[in-house]
Amino acid sequence: MKKTVAAFREAKLDKKKIAMLTAYDYSTARLVDSCDIDGILVGDSLGMVCLGYKDTLSVTMEDMIHHTRAASRGTKNALLVGDMPFMSYHASVYDAVKNAGRMVQEGHAEAVKLEGGVSVTRQVRAIVKAQIPVMGHIGLTPQSVNIFGGFKVQGRQLEAAKKLIDDAKRLEEAGVFAIVLECIPEALSGKITEAVSVPTIGIGAGSGCDGQILVYHDMLGMFSDFRPKFVKIFANAGEIIEQGIRKYADEVRNGRFPGPEHSFLIDSEIIDNLY
Repeated sequence: MKKTVAAFREAKLDKKKIAMLTAYDYSTARLVDSCDIDGILVGDSLGMVCLGYKDTLSVTMEDMIHHTRAASRGTKNALLVGDMPFMSYHASVYDAVKNAGRMVQEGHAEAVKLEGGVSVTRQVRAIVKAQIPVMGHIGLTPQSVNIFGGFKVQGRQLEAAKKLIDDAKRLEEAGVFAIVLECIPEALSGKITEAVSVPTIGIGAGSGCDGQILVYHDMLGMFSDFRPKFVKIFANAGEIIEQGIRKYADEVRNGRFPGPEHSFLIDSEIIDNLY
């Protein structure tokens, strides 16, 4: 059955955990979608794991639309959420609605995700009013990495913890259907999850959230530039891929590939009469 924003709300009511992963292209999305995943996020993390940037700040609307449209072709069952990249919604409410509309019309996303709490509630309200579902994102918001001074756990001090709870409540009031909690202490994430009626999706936020999300490349060991503490490798696909590539190169160089079973035949008389 096709997953929708309504399914996310029902999952929280029924106390059923929500499983999400990222995907950035057709083949990956098709594979993820076949595994009974509830939601696929085309995250601006593609800037780091696909495009080789040091952070997400260089990712453009064109990047996000291109990758979201590709992933949409492979997504039949999961809810497809597209990230709104840096500066696509910060300058004005008009920009936010226009760019969210592009993510739906051109990228074929079924919902969009915005980073920020109270500061983006006007944008959230306007996008929801335009009939586009919005997923919130608080805690460590990578687009604010320069303000935070790096990728650091958020909400460890009393006032910061109170603000995150308030941000979540304000986002709920603005109309989000779910909220990503990133790099937040587990006990605080539990408090936030209890404080709102919309599902919380954790990444580095402990087990008290209503669901979890990881970057596809991280949980399969395919991105080795750095590994966050909260990542668990569920299958070391990166190592298997490396072994396969090395074996391929070795067989090419030693003449073992391609073999007869990989080649096409032609009548020998035709070859004999070529010259």
